[in-house]
Amino acid sequence: MSAVVDTPGPTPPPAVPPPPPPGEQRRGGTFASLRVPNYRLYAGGQVVSLVGTWMQRIAQDWLVLDLSHGNPTALGIATALQFAPTLLLSLWGGVLADRVDKRRTLILLQAGMGLCALVLGLAVVTGMAALLQVYVFCLVLGCFSALDMPMRQSFVSELVGPDQVTNAVALNSLTFNLARIAGPAVAGVLIAAVGSGWVFLINAASFAGVIVALALMRPDRLFRAARVSRAPGQVREGLRYVRARPELIGVLAMVFLVSAFAINFPVTIPVLARNVFGGTAESYGLMTTLIAVGSVVGATLAARRTAAPRVRVVVIAGIAFGLLLVVVSLMPTYAAAGAVLVVVGFSALLFTTAANSFVQLSADPAVRGRVMGLYMLLFLGSTPLGAPLLGMVAEHWGGRAPLLLGGVLTVVSVVLVAVVLAVRGRSRATRAEVEACA
Repeated sequence: MSAVVDTPGPTPPPAVPPPPPPGEQRRGGTFASLRVPNYRLYAGGQVVSLVGTWMQRIAQDWLVLDLSHGNPTALGIATALQFAPTLLLSLWGGVLADRVDKRRTLILLQAGMGLCALVLGLAVVTGMAALLQVYVFCLVLGCFSALDMPMRQSFVSELVGPDQVTNAVALNSLTFNLARIAGPAVAGVLIAAVGSGWVFLINAASFAGVIVALALMRPDRLFRAARVSRAPGQVREGLRYVRARPELIGVLAMVFLVSAFAINFPVTIPVLARNVFGGTAESYGLMTTLIAVGSVVGATLAARRTAAPRVRVVVIAGIAFGLLLVVVSLMPTYAAAGAVLVVVGFSALLFTTAANSFVQLSADPAVRGRVMGLYMLLFLGSTPLGAPLLGMVAEHWGGRAPLLLGGVLTVVSVVLVAVVLAVRGRSRATRAEVEACA
């Protein structure tokens, strides 16, 4: 990941955005980024691909539960395997994002993930799938995703420029969650009708949407920073950059803790639907859809913001999210739990969007790929740590326990990080006053 010699790589000059083409104006509004042609292509391709991804997510979780006879620990292991590569590869993926042509590299990564879905789909349809094969699929898919995530996250600023990053991040979340509504609903019906194998095959075909969109973009309209030349110590350079910024460290710490304990829906929600309320794949799909409905509302609200979010917004959203998880864990019926999950989705989206925008806009373009690689390491890499723990909690104390535990730990951890940041902020202010009076 990094070389032995601790020498920072060269810092490129800041990106010079291309002049807007005739008729393209930089106006505000909820859908401001869609006025940028390259972003329109990207968003359109993402809609197609993400619907397939969410269909596969539901099919994968249900397939694991079927093959393991409803074992929550098996589901936790599968989830951990899919996200474990993030721990090893996302920082290197961030360095790669600062070095390479992001658009071309994303085409290759998306093609690799489509091939994974095709292979598992054929195995399921032909009756050859076993739990071990699903575990291998999760691991390989996780390797592609670990490289894809920091690349795509840092690519957003190249699509729209720094003045619209907050809007573009929110619209990405809106697209993600619209697909989250359609995908699980369709998946639940298809799994019941034709089986999960065909869902994997449909997802494999859906990757064509984003690949074609990336291929059709105009490279000369991208807001590119100069690529970072290959040099030793670039991972450490990115880590030193973050270490020198306490607020950035605080937001990243909150992202890690909340993701580990609370944003583990692939483990907590299917167990709640199946083992607590006795539901089917369609019941699980509907619960996931209800979370997505709240997320869409949250994304629409976040897209209207013009200013970069402050740390206070991240803290408030994180506390609200944790408290709502506690509430949903106490709901006595499937309908009541589903109603609260809408608000859970709303608060979770506000937290993740505020954190993502804060990190992107706080990072210098020269190290943005590496900073977003660290962000994705903490956001997704925490899942392998939390998923098996939550699966074992569900197995020993019931399907409600992971939500209750996750909510309490989320509130406690966010409050602790906020207090530490506040104390450090007051200490810096006091030192500055003393130095000014000296």
